Amino acid sequence: AHEGAGVILEPVAGNMGVVPPTPGYLAEVRRLTREAGALLIFDEVMTGFRVAAGGAQERFGVRPDLTTMGKVIGGGLPVGAYGGRADLMAQVAPEGPVYQAGTLSGNPLAMAAGIATLALLADQALYERLEDLGARLESGLRQSADAAGVPIQVQRVGSMFTLFFSDQPVTDLTSATAADHERFARYHRAMLEAGIYLPPSGYEACFLSTSHTQGEIDRIVESHRQALRAI
Repeated sequence: AHEGAGVILEPVAGNMGVVPPTPGYLAEVRRLTREAGALLIFDEVMTGFRVAAGGAQERFGVRPDLTTMGKVIGGGLPVGAYGGRADLMAQVAPEGPVYQAGTLSGNPLAMAAGIATLALLADQALYERLEDLGARLESGLRQSADAAGVPIQVQRVGSMFTLFFSDQPVTDLTSATAADHERFARYHRAMLEAGIYLPPSGYEACFLSTSHTQGEIDRIVESHRQALRAI
């Protein structure tokens, strides 16, 4: 029989638009991998420090064996990292037999920026504020669409969100593809003309940051309301 060494996944899909995990899904994958003696690896490049201080694994209460992270831990500079169980990390050189090296590994610029960023993100109030802003934006987008009679799905997890023009919940790639992407293109152009720059693809995730204010959220919602009318 074939045996799987591990399962690697995004705990919140972000590269087909934001698609949250079905309730219980991550816990079941954790149970099955543990039962099979396989590793569970979370790709938190997108969700790390975005949906919670401890990433998606904190938000959903499921702990993987290994976690991968991207440039969020470098203050936006190019950097990647992984971490996990002590026995697994002990396999990496110089302690263990798995060799790892890179030209820019641990470069001082990215490390300094990362340390400064992580120190700021230790403030839990930032995440409460991001959640408030996200909820305010989500509510405004939904209410404006309902008033305009335009079917949309606002998919949000923490500070990540995507707007799909669809009358059905988006739960996978099939339902993401079934959304009206031609309408999204017209909507994107209308928002751009209003000074709101969104990713030009309906399959992309949008992100709020700690720099956003309530006033800016309200401006986005008002531009959204006008854009819906225009399309």
